[in-house]
Amino acid sequence: MPSPPVHSSSPAQPGSTGHPSPAHPSSAAQPGPASRPVPPGSTPVTGPPGAAGGPPRRRRRWVPVLLVLVLLVGLAGAAAVLRPGPVAGWLGADPTPSPSARPPEPDPSPVLAGPDAAAPVPTPAGVRAAVEPLTGAAALGSRVNVSVADVVSGESLYARGGDDGTVPASVTKLATGVTVLKARGPGYRIATRALAGANPGEVVLVGGGDPTLAVDKSGFYPGAARLDTLAAQVKQALGGTAPTRVVVDSTLFPGPVHGPGWDADIPTGGFGASITALMTDGARQDPAGARKNFADSHGAATRYAEPDLAAGRSFARLLGLPETGVVRGTAPAAGGATEGGAPAPGTELGKVESLPMIRLVDIMITDSDNVIAEALARQVALARNQQASFAGGAAAMDEVIGELGLPADEISLADASGLSRNNRISPSLLTDLIGLAGNGTHPELTAIFGGLPVAAWSGTLGTRYESTSTAAGAGVVRAKTGTLTGVHAIAGLVTTRDGRLLTFAVLTDQAPGGDPEVTRAALDRIAGALAGCGCR
Repeated sequence: MPSPPVHSSSPAQPGSTGHPSPAHPSSAAQPGPASRPVPPGSTPVTGPPGAAGGPPRRRRRWVPVLLVLVLLVGLAGAAAVLRPGPVAGWLGADPTPSPSARPPEPDPSPVLAGPDAAAPVPTPAGVRAAVEPLTGAAALGSRVNVSVADVVSGESLYARGGDDGTVPASVTKLATGVTVLKARGPGYRIATRALAGANPGEVVLVGGGDPTLAVDKSGFYPGAARLDTLAAQVKQALGGTAPTRVVVDSTLFPGPVHGPGWDADIPTGGFGASITALMTDGARQDPAGARKNFADSHGAATRYAEPDLAAGRSFARLLGLPETGVVRGTAPAAGGATEGGAPAPGTELGKVESLPMIRLVDIMITDSDNVIAEALARQVALARNQQASFAGGAAAMDEVIGELGLPADEISLADASGLSRNNRISPSLLTDLIGLAGNGTHPELTAIFGGLPVAAWSGTLGTRYESTSTAAGAGVVRAKTGTLTGVHAIAGLVTTRDGRLLTFAVLTDQAPGGDPEVTRAALDRIAGALAGCGCR
């Protein structure tokens, strides 16, 4: 399937992460679009030029173990499947299966092997010889920043502007995934609650920030929590009291609903949305249609302008109430007096919970889901006692990066999805993040690998690495991609011809106009060169 063109004249094409695979949009094998292009005539990205091929600096040394890297490849659709080890705990206990239940899922087949400490180590000179001539490709533009490091040792093997902040586009989601897994943990679930309102029969729907919440079984995200389940709980809890009105409380996410540095068409162009603490199906108006047409639309979907009110109206309908009566408000504090046998104000009438964080991160990376990314950044903020806003999420992510012992001064974020052109991340910080997630010291971080596309196999890399000049990377490059007009990025893992596992990041934010496929091919040649050489 060819990737869509990247320009601003069509409302349906993505500007980031290429094309989706034709599979279900939230299965592990297919991605979605991420960042949108900027309209012609917008201000180009500027920044200090990177030092071309300067001496690689010595970064953190890593424990020579890559635990769980392949385990998570088969996680899609995992919520109802028994799994061994820590993953079973993260996903939560399953009920006793009925005779008609599906059999346990078999262990996934290896897609990318762990590091072989005995494999020959590339030399900085060998990596430079393989990579540096390719960084001068005209399609990459005037600012190409690169980092290549060895996963086993953590040693930098090549850096060109490696520490320079560069617009990362959707590659930002790697930082989002790592920080939310660290802050919340893989097993954390986001709750949506219904509380008794101030008046008898009044129901307050309280958003907890679950972007995957569905109205019913026709939701976009398989296995998501559902409003019809919550409505049934509420009816039972109210007993003989009839529901009278729905009040929507989405105050958990304060501040602007659109991110700084977003192109003007992002809120309505199908790839972004208003970020509110309560929404259904990532704010999609037609989740079933969006799921069915995911591949053809490249993941674009019409979104509600006010997702919280739209969710409240759906909830009112499920309770048998008119949608016109839904209003915004705040939940009363618990402990009020009962009236006429109705539950006391603030009493919890029901609760549903999202998929575990390990699955939300997997979907975010696989589908390059911008709305999930922004919601997860707010979970980082809440976990670190920051305001659950764009600014609070960015500050909290920065804090967690520092907690992990990584150079927080090499990341500056305005959002968590990569839609913002104000974001800056250095290539070397990306390779550090990827290495840290895979070196065994933080097994909770390995969920970022489950959704990474595989070259010439899945996701945004499904139809890449098929030419003669890039074929060495087929099956051995696993990476997150990102694209805005003039911005192209790729970061991930690659196994060399000799079996050595490397982490790499290539970012260019001053690429010339023209066919984005040409620029992507130039990026792929760099990773392909690493795959095809011993680099010694």
